[in-house]
Amino acid sequence: MAHLTPGSDTWELARRSKQLWEELVESIERQGMDPLAELGWKKTGSLLIGRTSEDQAILERRAELLSKSGINSEYLSAASLLSKEPALEVGGECGAAFLPDDCQLDAFRTVAFIEKGNKCFASKGRYAEYFNNPAISLIRSEDGVVEGIQTVENVLYCKQALVVAAGAWTGSLMQSLSIKPDAVPCVPVKPRKGHLLVLENFNRIHLNHGLMEVGYLGHKAAKSPSDVDDDLLSISMTATMDMVGNLVLGSSRQFVGFNREVDESIIRCILDRAGEFFPAIRALSRNINQIRIGHRPYMPDGKPVIAPVPGLPKVLLAAGHEGSGLCMALGTAEMVGDMILNNPGKVNRTPFLMQGRFV
Repeated sequence: MAHLTPGSDTWELARRSKQLWEELVESIERQGMDPLAELGWKKTGSLLIGRTSEDQAILERRAELLSKSGINSEYLSAASLLSKEPALEVGGECGAAFLPDDCQLDAFRTVAFIEKGNKCFASKGRYAEYFNNPAISLIRSEDGVVEGIQTVENVLYCKQALVVAAGAWTGSLMQSLSIKPDAVPCVPVKPRKGHLLVLENFNRIHLNHGLMEVGYLGHKAAKSPSDVDDDLLSISMTATMDMVGNLVLGSSRQFVGFNREVDESIIRCILDRAGEFFPAIRALSRNINQIRIGHRPYMPDGKPVIAPVPGLPKVLLAAGHEGSGLCMALGTAEMVGDMILNNPGKVNRTPFLMQGRFV
């Protein structure tokens, strides 16, 4: 929650989603299972770190604002920060906003856990998977209501709703599914490429919390690809230890379409930036065994679309969460479910509707 701003359009959705994650963890524990093993769930707390007097002022205000908004947070001086993370190189003007209740999870383990739960409904005819079976077009009734979707191998009918949640591919998928693309509202979700480095069994440093530098806030909110050069790169330090002790370093943000090639210059930039915070990383070899490449679904106005599609009855979108997909996942799922079932919403849906947002 350290990188989110109280009062912003996404704030209440993120808070509700965190609550749902915590409820899921409690449910797992009641069933006699270990959330660490099932989800990679760790209550590590998070540190948002600054290294200048200007950063200190930002972090003091942020810690106060978060605290007033009901989040357990405090500002740490350089000495207090070093006591919590001895591996950091801390100067006299360093400081941090500390959120002890922040948690982290492993995306791969979490997806596997949810998929396993979903498969329990397969025998009742309520769940099925269709991989490597691309969607071709929407199936519509004579009066224009969407009744299902045609894939390469199947015709799949929907009773109440069809939800499109295809990440950075959502906009192009919606255009390709329609017989008349001009009739489908443009969804300007764009791929924002990122690199993460996984240093396996790295024992030169140990981290007690999830860390990110305060510059991450500005990089996350950088301008849209129409306003910047395609090759413009932003690097900000993020660092966590995963559940098996690997050091995970980031992060980069770049508008280069759907390019998935590893860029060695970006690897160097991430390591050099991390080395400014952690001396033990400075002499590290550039030969990293595990590098993760992904495309964050970026929206120009900084918030996802979670909404019915105007002109396409029964079709809903859920996309554009950029770097907060895991954080907001369960809140988004709940919101979509409530829309389909016409239930009252737990969170105000208005900021996530399509009307008035796109030209």
